[in-house]
Amino acid sequence: MPRFDAAPGAPGGAARWTSSAKNGVGTALSEASPVWFTLSHGILNEIYYPRVDSACTRDLGFVVTGPDGYFSEEKRDCTSLTRPLSAGVPAFSIVNTARDGAYRVEKQVITDPARACVLQQVSLTALTRDLAELRVTVLLAPHLVNAGDLNSAWIGEYRGRTVLFATGRSRYLALVCDLPWRAASAGFVGTADGWQQLRAHGRIVDQYFRADDGNVALAGEIDFSATCQKATLALGFGQTENEAAAAAMASLDDGFERARTSYIANWNHWQSGLKPLDRGLRDGIDAYRVSTAVLAAHRAVDRPGAVVASLSIPWGFSKGDDDLGGYHLVWPRDLVETAGGFLAAGDAGEALAILDYLREVQAPSGRWPQNLWLDGKPYWPGVQMDESAFPILLADMLRRHGHLDAEAQARFAAMIRRAAGYILQNGPATEEDRWEEDAGYSPFTLAVEIAALLAAADLLEIEGDGAAARHLRETADCWNEQIESWTFFGDKAFCDALGITGHYVRIAAPGASDAANPLGTTPIRNQTPERALLPTGTVISPDALALVRFGLRAPDDPHILATIKAIDHSLKVDLPQGPVWYRYTGDGYGEHADGRPFDGTGQGRAWPLLTGERAHYELAAGRAEVAQALLSTLEQSAGAGGLLPEQVWDSADIPEAELFLGRPSGSAMPLVWAHSEHIKLLRSLADGAVFDTPPQGVERYIRTKTASSLRIWRFNNLIASMPVGKALRLELAAPARVHWSRDGWATAADIETMASGLGTYFADLPVQDVAAGTTVVFTFFWPESGQWENWNFAVDLTG
Repeated sequence: MPRFDAAPGAPGGAARWTSSAKNGVGTALSEASPVWFTLSHGILNEIYYPRVDSACTRDLGFVVTGPDGYFSEEKRDCTSLTRPLSAGVPAFSIVNTARDGAYRVEKQVITDPARACVLQQVSLTALTRDLAELRVTVLLAPHLVNAGDLNSAWIGEYRGRTVLFATGRSRYLALVCDLPWRAASAGFVGTADGWQQLRAHGRIVDQYFRADDGNVALAGEIDFSATCQKATLALGFGQTENEAAAAAMASLDDGFERARTSYIANWNHWQSGLKPLDRGLRDGIDAYRVSTAVLAAHRAVDRPGAVVASLSIPWGFSKGDDDLGGYHLVWPRDLVETAGGFLAAGDAGEALAILDYLREVQAPSGRWPQNLWLDGKPYWPGVQMDESAFPILLADMLRRHGHLDAEAQARFAAMIRRAAGYILQNGPATEEDRWEEDAGYSPFTLAVEIAALLAAADLLEIEGDGAAARHLRETADCWNEQIESWTFFGDKAFCDALGITGHYVRIAAPGASDAANPLGTTPIRNQTPERALLPTGTVISPDALALVRFGLRAPDDPHILATIKAIDHSLKVDLPQGPVWYRYTGDGYGEHADGRPFDGTGQGRAWPLLTGERAHYELAAGRAEVAQALLSTLEQSAGAGGLLPEQVWDSADIPEAELFLGRPSGSAMPLVWAHSEHIKLLRSLADGAVFDTPPQGVERYIRTKTASSLRIWRFNNLIASMPVGKALRLELAAPARVHWSRDGWATAADIETMASGLGTYFADLPVQDVAAGTTVVFTFFWPESGQWENWNFAVDLTG
């Protein structure tokens, strides 16, 4: 068999990731084992090391070849059955049976709790062919540190054993087998890789020892025989090639059984401490234990409290190195939702660790990045106001459940103050909504912001700052009172057809224009009237139900009931498992109609997560039986292994694209947020009340119907009119003297701003008793610069 030093064909074809439709994710729950694996189509996919945000492989699977050109690839040519070895334990048994009936491969997959190594125990059974005729070759595609390009692979030795090595970006992997390799080769994908040789010759005929600086692949033929039909593969990782090889060899030396016993014991110990919210098995799956395991398997080892959104890259088979993050990043919103899942399941320690992590990565301004790597480095540059509000709600939820004592509250006080100040200065409009797309007034964002301001007020009051608490509550009251004027309208013909007066829109953006100064001397900058908001179309979204979830509106509020009619008419789809909802009308995030993957455009598909959110609304409305039915729909939207997808396919089957009605689409799976919602729904049903609804808004706006005594003017929220009977609060980023008049400057008065204690300065103009039709004008002197503002501003009082 020819042996060559360097493989030809550098740098290989363009690197791509793989399917996001996982049916298993796992890790050892051990600080000594910073490695995570994913499964799809019966093989290993992305493996992450040394952090849960660092993918290091594309996939690892087997090809079986034989005489007369026989060629069978596990991931394409087998029927696959993947099952957990034990309920709640993400250790997996995989049975891959060739569709032509020739052979069966059985595997068990775990990580070694003692080190950074993924272990597979593999057995081969010949069914209709002679075992001696079959060749089994393992193919490994390294993609070290989130990239398939600029990797190097080679065949080497360690302690007298042949090892398949790869490196990239100062990380190393080493693949060893307890059976000998009959042949091994390193090559470039698409040119001289092992797959090409197997396809052409049925075996490795040219053994290349190195393939450097490209999209590389490793291949090794396992020496199965009639007397030895079982092998253990160890894929070790390290900071050097020796460290990676040592990890793999040590795992082989310790044995698979020892690692499996320890792995399962770790998971059983953790699961035993959770609340018993199980509802039995469905198709052999305990959905609750799957959800709890998904949450725990997405945690970081070296950054306590960090949890990524998903160990997948949506439509990964169409994505390359230009998509560095996939979903293995931290989204602060998803992270808080995940903390709620942990807390609902009974793991308050993990929820508290998440709050600590959020404290560590908070920006000095008080906000959080849209998403970030584990070390806190931002990835996307967007700003989402709800992500600055959610951590406050988490702190309050932990306090209300008795898990935030006085010492812990003191530790988080500065974080909460900064976050509340950021919301105060930059809300209520959001730069991007929770789906990271549009800016404006969003019912979802408003609900989270207002609930967070009320929660922060309670927390700051406990710290002894009653003045700041009062300021936050007054702001919350003001914004809450305007939710309908900002976001409730709709197309007349559409509303008439449904018999409703309007509905909450997904997002509404303020309109503005410039006008001449009617007073002559100093120009007046025109502002946005309180009601003059221009919708970005009358887009409908289930997001409006957040107003109930976060305690600002009653479930039977007429505006909510009208909006539900609009939502169900426009966004509900009845699938075999039950009703599932779309994100919003006109959504383009999903496969194309012909099944092609999302490529920047597409057609939005139904989200099981939204079925969970709707179930929570139904429970809040007193319809527990409907919520129970929707729980069943949510669970039946999972893939074969019980993992919940981001989206499910909503059209006729397209088998060649693996798209089937009601089943997971090519989007992220699992979605940790969806599993968190599932856990919270189980807890809510057990409690008979929505688990994560903050009580402050319920008491203040539903029970006592607290009204606002003011309207707030800011440079980034210019109002041009306000109702009579309220004070006019001017909220500024710096101290100022306000020079103002209610009679067109015939008379004027001055008032000094006060510090809110939250990073702003404010002055309340006492115009409560001024008659409708009056125009209040004002300007500012800035003592820090010794300059006057170059504009006059005006607010009209309306009846």
